[in-house]
Amino acid sequence: MAGGAGAGGAGAGDGVGAQPGKPAQPPKSPKPPKPTEPSAPGSGSQPGGGGDGTTKPPPSPSPGKPAPPPAPAALTLSAPQRAPADKRWCEKVTVEFRNTGGSPARSGTITFATHIIGALGVDWATIRSSQSLPTPIAAGATRSETYTVCVESWRVPLGMRVETQDVSAVWE
Repeated sequence: MAGGAGAGGAGAGDGVGAQPGKPAQPPKSPKPPKPTEPSAPGSGSQPGGGGDGTTKPPPSPSPGKPAPPPAPAALTLSAPQRAPADKRWCEKVTVEFRNTGGSPARSGTITFATHIIGALGVDWATIRSSQSLPTPIAAGATRSETYTVCVESWRVPLGMRVETQDVSAVWE
């Protein structure tokens, strides 16, 4: 039989016990463990150390790396609380400032949008004015301030009034 001798094909000489589709490899020897630093006597990490069973805390961040800076100041303003003033072109406006950031607000300005309202309720104009924030406002603190907000007297004839309806602020 001429065809019987070549029946093993090309993979017939792979080695003893080789499985089809997997090449024969020598068995791997286990790697020796890496040397570690010896623990302090009595630390409990060595057998028979007689320690209290606690382990060392993880290493602290490297001393050369600075801590991240705190979050910047983040102010939220309440709606303006209005009260009449002694002149019809002025009013007292109370605003509450809440710093929800991680740093104090050191300086800034608050801007008032004061509307001039006619006798029939028509909004004739909006005048913007600014004043300083009551700084510093510490991180996590709330502070309230009452401002006297005025527009020019000629803008508010008899029968008209002012209403400070909007406030906004910028800060550092």
